[in-house]
Amino acid sequence: MKKMVSLALSCVMVASLAACGEGSGSQPVQTTAETTAAAADGGAKEGETEGAAEGADSGQDMGEELHFKLAENQPDGNPVTEGMKKFAELAKEYTNGTVNIEVYPNAALCDEASSIDQVQAGTLDFSRVNTNTMAPVVDAFGVCGMPYLFSSTEAKYKALDGEAGKKLFEMMEEYNMIGLDYYEAGSRCFYTTNKPITSVADLKGMKIRVQQTEVAISMVQALGAEATPMDYGEVFQGLQTGIVDGAENDFVSYYTSGHYEVAKNFTLDGHMAPPALLICSKTAWDKMSDAQKEGVRKASREAAEWQRQAMQDYQEESRQLCEESGCTIIDVDIKEFQDAVASVYDEYPQYKEIVDLIRAAE
Repeated sequence: MKKMVSLALSCVMVASLAACGEGSGSQPVQTTAETTAAAADGGAKEGETEGAAEGADSGQDMGEELHFKLAENQPDGNPVTEGMKKFAELAKEYTNGTVNIEVYPNAALCDEASSIDQVQAGTLDFSRVNTNTMAPVVDAFGVCGMPYLFSSTEAKYKALDGEAGKKLFEMMEEYNMIGLDYYEAGSRCFYTTNKPITSVADLKGMKIRVQQTEVAISMVQALGAEATPMDYGEVFQGLQTGIVDGAENDFVSYYTSGHYEVAKNFTLDGHMAPPALLICSKTAWDKMSDAQKEGVRKASREAAEWQRQAMQDYQEESRQLCEESGCTIIDVDIKEFQDAVASVYDEYPQYKEIVDLIRAAE
């Protein structure tokens, strides 16, 4: 995986990033054909023996052969896309070749928001989307973007793989969608051009670029800074010219966007960590036999675990490259930041039940 990541990052075209990538927590990158093939082969081999034992050797009648499409907005080589490819491979394996899923990367079918509409309507079978993108459709998923909600990546998946995540998926079913698993999309942190952020006090009066969401704006204001919504493609110039003093994103985006070149101070506060989702249309789900559904769920679970580690490796590689370029990585007292944004939670009482489940899981 380290090798895959290094090759992928070496081929990044820093300036050519699509705004839709921001929603997933990582930006489009390019890889060599060898890297992509290696990632796919590695993913497929991990489950071969077990899958064969539970699939073909079991003699279980899976049902008729089905063909589905999966929409993905990230490019080949990105750990999110490779996770979807691994899911498709394992789904075919664990259903004796009866569930065939073709992954369409690079937003070849549609963007994330459109894919949700199509999955709801049953005109698209599967899609990988971010919880931020899902929130306007199923409001409950907005909880995943609340500030400092997850104390760590481990705590996040303990909650999302448990009662909190199950509750959210149950709500999704009311919208004709089936939630399969949560995938990793990075953790967002602040980075600045001149004055480093070492405490909440340092944020006072600073102009910080944020995504144009109510929660993000409320969070930055609660921290004493001036929230400045801005299109993602304008952020580099905004940082370079001083229109904004800083921005926020994960390590992969920080590196691939080139923001690390003009904003050398990266503060490890991890204020938001919205995950990605693998969703299936109710229409496609109902076409599957019980055995096929079982195989698809098993495939998604294994693919999610693989992808989470792949993304973590990618984040670490990006951080290393940023440090080697002269960036300063700053640790802070997270509790101080959490206390400062406590009032934001009062603005969203509808999320309290899920918030309580998430915190109870820690």
